[in-house]
Amino acid sequence: AGPHPLGGSADVPVGRGAPLNKAFTKEPDGDADDDDGGPGLPPLPPGGKNYITPAGYQRLRNELVALIDEERPKMVETVSWAAKNGDRSENGDYLYGKKRLREIDRRIRFLTKRLDIAEVADPRLHHGNDQIFFGATVTYANSRGEERTITIKGIDEADNLAGEVSWIAPIARALLKAREGDEVRLQTPGGVEVLDVIRVAYPAPGS
Repeated sequence: AGPHPLGGSADVPVGRGAPLNKAFTKEPDGDADDDDGGPGLPPLPPGGKNYITPAGYQRLRNELVALIDEERPKMVETVSWAAKNGDRSENGDYLYGKKRLREIDRRIRFLTKRLDIAEVADPRLHHGNDQIFFGATVTYANSRGEERTITIKGIDEADNLAGEVSWIAPIARALLKAREGDEVRLQTPGGVEVLDVIRVAYPAPGS
């Protein structure tokens, strides 16, 4: 089942790094947009929780509120106006508005569903700890001495281009529970990669 990402308490992150080898960050294939307006997301492990940092949760919630309170009402108004302007089958404003409205509604359903199952975990609780849990920013080196820094985040918030990986990605699961100075083994398509954990950091309380 792999190590528990929270290590007995909850947590969150900060971190940057170059885009990672896809073998390190690829997650299990999930269902496509299951009635949502978001990208297809990998399934949670059996019995797993949808961990997310406080900042990630707030970003999703802000987006949901903006869609419901601002963007959707404006688009409904646009569609209503366009519907009064002649033949709807040839009315570009009407057709675009209806399409956009469907996209907004799918995104609202997606965000509502993901926020409903979210388990907020604050990594600041692990500040000063050198063991890797959810929210850690980890610097590690491979056998060639090449260093990378990643931050372990939630499925709904991890941005690979910003050096973030979800906690269920292979690299994250290999690193979880390791400490500074440890060696971990990562199974990749090219074989087993041995990684040295160099630094582990968490955001400071109040940051």
